[in-house]
Amino acid sequence: MKKTLLLIFSILGITGVTYAQNDHQWHYLFNGTSVKELRGYKMDDFPFKAWKMENQALVAQTDVPNVDFLTKETYTNFDLTFEWAVSKAGNSGVFYNVQENSAHQSGNGNSPNWLDNFEMQLLDDIDFNDHEPKRSAGSLYDLIAPQNKQLKKVGDFNTARLLVNHGHVEQWLNGKKVVEYELGSKELTELINNSKYKDNPNFAKSTSGHIMFQHHGQKVWLKNIKIKSL
Repeated sequence: MKKTLLLIFSILGITGVTYAQNDHQWHYLFNGTSVKELRGYKMDDFPFKAWKMENQALVAQTDVPNVDFLTKETYTNFDLTFEWAVSKAGNSGVFYNVQENSAHQSGNGNSPNWLDNFEMQLLDDIDFNDHEPKRSAGSLYDLIAPQNKQLKKVGDFNTARLLVNHGHVEQWLNGKKVVEYELGSKELTELINNSKYKDNPNFAKSTSGHIMFQHHGQKVWLKNIKIKSL
């Protein structure tokens, strides 16, 4: 009996260690208390005038110059998850493979790299003035409309996931995969050539870079931002 119990405890111990090791692969970019992994676009520090920490969330402030924040580290292949909510008519987004080579256009709602990088859209689909599906919440902005989307009401937190894995990209919203594409594919190239990005020779040319969250001038709440490099 003792040998049996020891064997069981041994198996459980091994299982626990394996789970802990897998869990440690996730790295918090924002855990509700610290922004040490983040900074403002083209800034050394975090833009606290544009974003406040409130109730363990980062909250975009209105009536201030727009400043996006991004990861201090750069990423190539990753699994990113976070929770988000927006105010009525709120607009935001998450960009990847960002290079800080564009001027910040504070005041017009646009991120400096919005014409250079892929964006997963975060939006109030009902009250925002643009109702094009390929620019709705969960979309690959201006390129692919989300499918099977279930969006929470304004003010409630949605869960999001952005997976970039050696050319394969998935966007998830509230536990459902809503967008999927292959970087460099013929299908994606055709979509780009028929979009507002078609006249930008630099669009999506970067294959690695920062992950950036957009300040569009409206309230947005972001929390539990974590990432796993692949």
